[in-house]
Amino acid sequence: MGQIVPAETFRGVCRARALMEDEYATTLTLDRLAIASGLSRFHVIRAFARVYDQTPHQYLVGVRLARAKALLRGATSVTEACFEVGFSSLGSFSALFTRRVGRSPRVWQREVRGFFAVPAALRRPFVPYCLLQRYLGAISEKHASPPR
Repeated sequence: MGQIVPAETFRGVCRARALMEDEYATTLTLDRLAIASGLSRFHVIRAFARVYDQTPHQYLVGVRLARAKALLRGATSVTEACFEVGFSSLGSFSALFTRRVGRSPRVWQREVRGFFAVPAALRRPFVPYCLLQRYLGAISEKHASPPR
């Protein structure tokens, strides 16, 4: 963490950070961060950099990339992940991702999916026991011999 700031400024910076964490996929302007923090536009930049050792923009980009990685680990395509986390250009997203991560989003996704690949035998759908029990009970009642 960076330098110490007054308590009220710190609370304001924390509010700005919370806004970025909650609304990372929206268009966050410096004015919105200033309003949320209760600080002036330029003071929020300076105070945020003192506390977190990066500007609000750098922090927001990091949050978006972390969320994009989480989406890319699943079944989300690179294009879907790009727009879902708030980037407006696939080219800019891919270039930034490559600069920060060291691999393109597609290559990173293939590597991660290969690393966490689930064996085919384990990909069967999960059926809750209560449902299975009910289904098997219905079958056994249907095929039960009539009382004599």
